[in-house]
Amino acid sequence: MKWMYPILGSRQFLWILLVINILGTVYGYIWYGWQLADTPAKFLIFVPDSPTASLFFVFVLIAFLMKTNWPLFEALAVVTLLKYGVWAVVMNFLVFFVGGELSITAWMLILSHAGMAIQGLLYAPFYRIKIWHLVVTGIWTLHNDVIDYVFFMLPRYSLLDQYIPEIGYFTFWLSIFSLFAAYLTGVRKSRYELKI
Repeated sequence: MKWMYPILGSRQFLWILLVINILGTVYGYIWYGWQLADTPAKFLIFVPDSPTASLFFVFVLIAFLMKTNWPLFEALAVVTLLKYGVWAVVMNFLVFFVGGELSITAWMLILSHAGMAIQGLLYAPFYRIKIWHLVVTGIWTLHNDVIDYVFFMLPRYSLLDQYIPEIGYFTFWLSIFSLFAAYLTGVRKSRYELKI
């Protein structure tokens, strides 16, 4: 794994990843446009989960390019990228099991969200996360679950409406798993310096 660190930390690679994440973030907010249009203003910040996760990572990459760390953004990024990356992959495969087919758009979502989860974890050895960063991130993440499954501001998959309680339960434990994974990889793991 250590052989990858010079590649991950190279300035050229960081710039490429930054452009990809900016484009993906913009596309993600556009994709949520129809749902945001009829979302009450007080919930707007909590609805576009995946593009907000990649936006957090955009700030992480900008910090890396500035040869510094912004640990709160690192914690928010790694937890939400892992959570919503895995969540979207699982939901799209659930759509397949319920509906019997996956569209090109669904495959695009599966691949892009799997990439989100992977990139967040790949950079974990470079993070400088402390416990309090994870506490704040945990509050954000679990509060977001409440907004999604108590106030029903979750992403809409009409084929899955009958499974909302089960999806909410899965999502809560996925949040806990993501926080624990961030602790193991971003707090306890050996740390490496970016050589840029």
